[in-house]
Amino acid sequence: MATGLALLVYPPIVARLLLGAAIAGLDAPAAVGIVIGRVTGIALIALGVSCWPGGTALAGMLTYSTLVTLYLAYLGVDGVWVGVLLWPTVVLHAVLSVLLARVWLRHRPKGI
Repeated sequence: MATGLALLVYPPIVARLLLGAAIAGLDAPAAVGIVIGRVTGIALIALGVSCWPGGTALAGMLTYSTLVTLYLAYLGVDGVWVGVLLWPTVVLHAVLSVLLARVWLRHRPKGI
């Protein structure tokens, strides 16, 4: 989870410390490595949520889908990173997040 958080906050430091290299093309619009690093960070955080004591695969999937929805929507609103599949992907993840949240709310332990 710590690596995921570091990737989410500042991917270049993880690339430098882990691989001994910089992410190529840090100037927009060539900084796709930053975006990929952050999505990877979100995935690692979600994996950590799944593996945390008491965590479930459902909680991890809900975490991933919700955070990716928010991050990709932010990218789309910012307007720098807008490919043809960005908004359909945002909508798909938003729908998945809602469906996963409904299942999670139905199956969560009492008192939470």
